Amino acid sequence: MFAYWQEPFLVALAGYRTWPCANRGDAYTFRTGSRRQRGSRTGPAQCRGRDCMTSPRLLARRSDAPTTDSWSPASWRTLPIEQQPPWPDRDELEAVADYLHGLPALTPADEILRLREDLAKASAGQAFLLQAGDCAEPLGLAATASARMKHTVIASLTARLERELHRPAVGVGRLAGQFAKPRSEPFESVNGQLLPAFRGLMVNEPDASSQARLPDPYRLLSCYYTARQVVAELAAAGGGVRTSHEVLILEYEQALTRYDEVTDQWFLRSTHLPWVGDRTRRLDGAHLHFLAGLANPVAVKVGPTATPEQVVQMCDLLDPHRLPGRLTLISRMGHRHVTDHLPPLVRAVADAGHAAGWVCDAMHGNTVRGAGGVKTRHLDAIVTELTTFVEVLHSHGREPAGLHLELAADDVTECVGGVSVADESHLSRAYRSLCDPRLNNEQVEMVVDAFIAAMHR
Repeated sequence: MFAYWQEPFLVALAGYRTWPCANRGDAYTFRTGSRRQRGSRTGPAQCRGRDCMTSPRLLARRSDAPTTDSWSPASWRTLPIEQQPPWPDRDELEAVADYLHGLPALTPADEILRLREDLAKASAGQAFLLQAGDCAEPLGLAATASARMKHTVIASLTARLERELHRPAVGVGRLAGQFAKPRSEPFESVNGQLLPAFRGLMVNEPDASSQARLPDPYRLLSCYYTARQVVAELAAAGGGVRTSHEVLILEYEQALTRYDEVTDQWFLRSTHLPWVGDRTRRLDGAHLHFLAGLANPVAVKVGPTATPEQVVQMCDLLDPHRLPGRLTLISRMGHRHVTDHLPPLVRAVADAGHAAGWVCDAMHGNTVRGAGGVKTRHLDAIVTELTTFVEVLHSHGREPAGLHLELAADDVTECVGGVSVADESHLSRAYRSLCDPRLNNEQVEMVVDAFIAAMHR
């Protein structure tokens, strides 16, 4: 049984978010909706005695930990930033971020460092990374149930990869933080109505109404508490699967960045492995700058518009000391572009002396609109890209470091391929994704089959 202050996403179902008492006898209630009362007190009658605790906002102290002249957890704020929601009230957003700053971190620094060691082995061809999970995570109990299923699938796939590739496999989930999404357009047409794009449950709702699409900063707290329960669920399921997500809403990430006195380093402790997407990797931008000062292993998605010069400069920014396991480059070219665009990037990174691991994301570059305008992905395109990726790496004397998949761990019908979804007419049967199409269990096995076969050629 959760105390009411531990799970605000449950309290929010009643239309209110109630946070811990700031002192004995006072609780803070925030009304949801377009008009909110910030910091209004419900009065002593609402206090639940032993369930009350000091507000994390009052406990939070901005660390006096050392920073460099060019980097601190907040220095990204002076730089250009992409893919940000139009928050209706910046003061509310900053108040929520202050509150988050006082809450417990989600990932221990020692686990983060152990993952960096594992990724160093993967980049050297001595281990293999499987990074997999939802396109966009749900909230609350749906998230913990989904995490349980994904833990089972990821653990099974890593065991299989270990047997087939004869090297340790590292399981990392798109879990406990994959709540925000970049979008190709700020608006989308839904049933003939032009609406702000759905940007993940950290920002707004997918429902087709203007009110649902309004960015709500209090959702950051719901995402934090969901992530905390997902982390606990992964541990209860036996552990072994680390967490990762795309770093997009930097107010959330800054609030969970912590200084570690033992190592004298800053860690992003919302996740083990943060990555920056292809749409937010501008060299002078806030997202890469934020990653540059962290001790975590970090990753960047690289698409067909990336030039060799840009990728080398990105490597220099994120891994100037060329530390093993520090940087992973996730190729997401699309099956039509991988043959022409990936080889010069691999050569340029190697010539510059960087030992970044190369991982294949054959999902995101192969999204198309199917029947009725629904987004889907075809297995033949996915297999073509990942097979070509392996061939390119091998031709340059490199071992692929890993595979990046969006999977449902369920029998959904979102991608086309296999017996279960023979063609696009089957997509509507069980299309449940909050955002982009995911592989079902049959399709995941087919993709892994193809990858293993390519690795052994």
